[in-house]
Amino acid sequence: MRAAVLHEIGQDKLEVLDDVEAVGFGPGKVRLRIRATGLCHSDVSAMSGVLPQPAPFIPGHEGAGEVVDVGDGVSGLSAGDRVLVCWLPACGECPSCRRGQTQLCLAGFMNAGTPNFKRPGGDVFGFAGTGTFTEEVVVGAGCAVPIPDDVPFEIAALIGCGVTTGLGAAINTAKVEAGSSVAVIGCGGVGISTIQGARVQGAAQIVAVDPVASRREAALRFGATEAVSPDEFTDAKQRITAGEGFDYVFEVVGKSATARTAYEHTRRGGTLCIVGAGAMDDNFQVNMFELFFDEKRILPSMYGGGDVLRSYERAIALWRAGRIDLESMITHRVRLDGINDALDQMRTGESLRTCIEL
Repeated sequence: MRAAVLHEIGQDKLEVLDDVEAVGFGPGKVRLRIRATGLCHSDVSAMSGVLPQPAPFIPGHEGAGEVVDVGDGVSGLSAGDRVLVCWLPACGECPSCRRGQTQLCLAGFMNAGTPNFKRPGGDVFGFAGTGTFTEEVVVGAGCAVPIPDDVPFEIAALIGCGVTTGLGAAINTAKVEAGSSVAVIGCGGVGISTIQGARVQGAAQIVAVDPVASRREAALRFGATEAVSPDEFTDAKQRITAGEGFDYVFEVVGKSATARTAYEHTRRGGTLCIVGAGAMDDNFQVNMFELFFDEKRILPSMYGGGDVLRSYERAIALWRAGRIDLESMITHRVRLDGINDALDQMRTGESLRTCIEL
């Protein structure tokens, strides 16, 4: 089958090959035919080495498609079922799951070091234990979540990661209050979803911050009340909050420099929510006096900060009700052969989300 493969960490181009085989099918596993997958910045970060990932590997973790076959012991799934790919399934048994923090379950990561593809030349890994830039993939049954018939594959793919992460940051983690002021730094797919989450929660002011003009324009369409470049952010803070700072600031970039900017633009007693996934050697610093004196809450948000299955259901309900716009987030569509052009567009910020159709 065809798949897009990165041979070595640090390369910026993928090679589309037709000699890849999905392996590992057996008890507790399902084989999926991928119909659509989103291109997320986390895929680019894994390619560059910012996020740890063994190579060679097939990127992609925002996928949706159909069940081709189910292994022994799998219940609740049958061939032909329409599903989205959950890259971080909950085991239901670990301490995190028992506490209701299923987004912190590590069971899914245990499989990330096991190759789930092969080529004539050797094993190939799948990003985050999945790898959706391919026509078929074998995953644990918990990774295949049934979706209603009225949800298109491209919409389901977005819900599988970016939409859930952004909406959840605003709704689950920060719990944005109605009438509050919000700033979102970084307006790609996850940032736009965060903006939509803040709007759903009833925020009065939502300021989008991004260096790319097209993304600022998009943010206004998705619910931001104002969009500014990073150089204009401090002026916006002064003008909108009389210099006090915003009630909530979301960092959706994954860099210590923007996290520090977010901290400085959060009011005393306000909430800084870290949504972006950054590098292990990029350290965010605050001094002990300001940490105590400013009483700002620093809240990291992992995969939307809540039960992902419930979050999927909520996203679908909000989409059906017209409360969030998911169709318009897909600003670029390509076939698998056009994936490198899509990567270039993501790096330059020219698209919010690319839908790769397989």
